[in-house]
Amino acid sequence: MRLLLAMMKHETNTFSPVETKIERFARRGDQPLRGQEAIDAYRGTGTVLGGFMAVAEESGAEIEVAIAAEAWPSGPVDDEAYRIMTDAICDAVERGGWDGILLDLHGAMVTESLEDGEGSLLARVRALAPTTPVAVGLDMHSNIYDAIVANSDVVAGYQTYPHIDMFETGQRAARALVAKIRGEVRPVQAWDNNPMLPHVMRQGTDDHPNGMLQARAQEMENLPGVLAVSLFVGFPHADIRDAGLSVVVVTDNDRALAERLRDELLDSAWKERAAFVYHPEPLAASVGRAKELPKDVTQGPIILLDHYDNAASGGTMDTTAVLAEILRQELENVAAFAIFDPEAVQQAVAAGIGESVTLSIGGKLPMPSIPVDSKPLEVTGRVKTISEGRYRNKGPMYAGVAMDMGTAVVLDTGRVEIVIISRHVEPHDINVLLSLGIDPMQKRYIMLKSRIHWRAGLKHIARDIIECAGVGVCTSDYSQLNFTKVRRPIYPLDDIQDRSTTN
Repeated sequence: MRLLLAMMKHETNTFSPVETKIERFARRGDQPLRGQEAIDAYRGTGTVLGGFMAVAEESGAEIEVAIAAEAWPSGPVDDEAYRIMTDAICDAVERGGWDGILLDLHGAMVTESLEDGEGSLLARVRALAPTTPVAVGLDMHSNIYDAIVANSDVVAGYQTYPHIDMFETGQRAARALVAKIRGEVRPVQAWDNNPMLPHVMRQGTDDHPNGMLQARAQEMENLPGVLAVSLFVGFPHADIRDAGLSVVVVTDNDRALAERLRDELLDSAWKERAAFVYHPEPLAASVGRAKELPKDVTQGPIILLDHYDNAASGGTMDTTAVLAEILRQELENVAAFAIFDPEAVQQAVAAGIGESVTLSIGGKLPMPSIPVDSKPLEVTGRVKTISEGRYRNKGPMYAGVAMDMGTAVVLDTGRVEIVIISRHVEPHDINVLLSLGIDPMQKRYIMLKSRIHWRAGLKHIARDIIECAGVGVCTSDYSQLNFTKVRRPIYPLDDIQDRSTTN
């Protein structure tokens, strides 16, 4: 058995000013990994691609990896970058000789020219290999278009948020594909969506209602004849027609069953739509609440979530509102991760470890898509740490994957240790702090530019959690976002009771 594997992953925030060129899909250098380098980088890791490889190995299959391209969320993908990645995949497909194709995609890629980057790729793959089985692993934040389902045999999505089941998702997709290749199953798929844009801050599977919905999807997968059940909460920061919650069900040649299970999940999600709405608290009030909490650090740090500016949702990571409020209210013993500012990093490096330096940090990336600005913040402190910024995830999310925040520094202002980085990375793993010499258990507060993923590697140490509504293109205030392309009416942009009214 010969299997073609590939990864092409990007969650596109159409409101983000961060450019998405091919270099963003690389590790270090200017091109994504291919071939044996990709196999070496992802074999045994907690990724969909790692799950594909594990099933291929247990099946005795020969594999080739056409490309392994993954970028932190940002603005629409550069057309040339999209061409490079899709050509790498389609050139391999066209060479032929494959018994099956396994694609690790995101499901929310928007390019300069396309609303549905994955569906366009899959249509091209299907045209080149009309009879070759194709299975796809997708992120829970996929915005599903018909072309994704119509041009694949099996779709399987993550069932946890934080996404700690990527490896298992790869296994689910790959095992169904191998069973089809062997003639053991005949997959059929049913899908549809709801006119709703769940707030990301209400999508965690620790929380209701998504925890309940995903648990039910997993129960459904244990039913006879069911191969995969995926409820996609969608990525709401994409102003495209079909953004929002959807369901894909794959069964063994039983379309009626697939449709019945699909409709049950869609109905349940619609009934719970109000619970998917997030209501932010004013920033000064949330930081003030944090200041009043007891000072005992033996119970763990208080997490301050700067959730409007998160690299894993397309944020610039250079907004300063939350950090400025922390400094204004004089919170003590704080670690802040992180401000993206390569220029400030180089200024700190030039000053050297142990030296005092005054820097203007953040506020360098304009955000014209939202009506709120982020101003640079002037800070003075001692350069405590200079790091190359490389570490490997402990897990459970992306376990074993090598990470790179670029050259990074820790600036100690006396009250706050501010991490300043040169490459975007979300703090979802404890090693992002330990690699910089920051012991989170010795801190009273840790400010994190994260929304939900921080829970994967850091929630277990948190004494309290304070959600801080700062500034950024990951805002949970939909009134700050100008939606012009998404289908209307749609909840909660529109207060609708009848799903059939959506165009």
